[in-house]
Amino acid sequence: MGNTHCIFCACVEQANIGVVERFGRFEKLAEPGLHTFNPCAGQYLAGILSTRISSLDVRIETKTKDNVFVQLLCSIQYRVVKAHADDAFYELQNPEEQIRAYVFDVVRALVPRMNLDDLFEQKGEVAKAVLEELGKVIGDYGYSIEQILMVDIIPDPAVRTAMNEINAAQRLQLASVYKGEAEKVLQVKRAEAEAESKYLGGVGVARQRQAITDGLRENILDFSHKVEGTSAKEVMDLIMITQYFDTIKDLGNSSKNTTVFIPHGPGHVRDISDQIRNGLMEATSAQLNVE
Repeated sequence: MGNTHCIFCACVEQANIGVVERFGRFEKLAEPGLHTFNPCAGQYLAGILSTRISSLDVRIETKTKDNVFVQLLCSIQYRVVKAHADDAFYELQNPEEQIRAYVFDVVRALVPRMNLDDLFEQKGEVAKAVLEELGKVIGDYGYSIEQILMVDIIPDPAVRTAMNEINAAQRLQLASVYKGEAEKVLQVKRAEAEAESKYLGGVGVARQRQAITDGLRENILDFSHKVEGTSAKEVMDLIMITQYFDTIKDLGNSSKNTTVFIPHGPGHVRDISDQIRNGLMEATSAQLNVE
């Protein structure tokens, strides 16, 4: 239905407040409901104010302490105080412009004392300071500031680009550090694995040689016991000659070369047998020393 009125009566809607005058002078406030007036006595409804919360968006351009121009978008939530609706009706002709002017004044006095990074981190503190200062002033005019929201902080486009580049460079630097640490760990693990492989390979070679030595010793002893009148040297020479010819045979079967030059002669076989015999004796002596 809305607020309706005529010269004799008026209906004030819920969440509204009426201002009644008598002969041009404020007389009383009219609460929501139906009201009658006596026009002969100079009584009439001068105006109606809404007591709902209103929102006012204010865009402010200012400069920070580190000389960066920024735009701040503030949202001011305000309403008329019922008990002081007459002050709101008579004191301020354009309340939105008055509120906007006070917000400009407070923000431009506070932000130039802060760096850009501090402004982003403490925008809630800026909104709180604006609310306190604005509430003290605007309250005398019948308005109540319910809340102030710092909706957005918009630096100059060149500054935003520079900030994004700095952020990207820092992230790339951090990624390089992590990559270097990962490569370092990988190299250390690879070196440890290689060392372990060489160690195990050495153990395997040592065990192989020990097994060969033990096998030769057992063959010599077994042959000496079964064939009477043979010495260990004669048995060793026989084994060496047999292994020598087996080696030549295997080399001829498995090698891809058509011609292989091998030193050959009775003296050469004797030298090989002497070397193996000496190695066998040294291995036996070392084993006895260990035991």
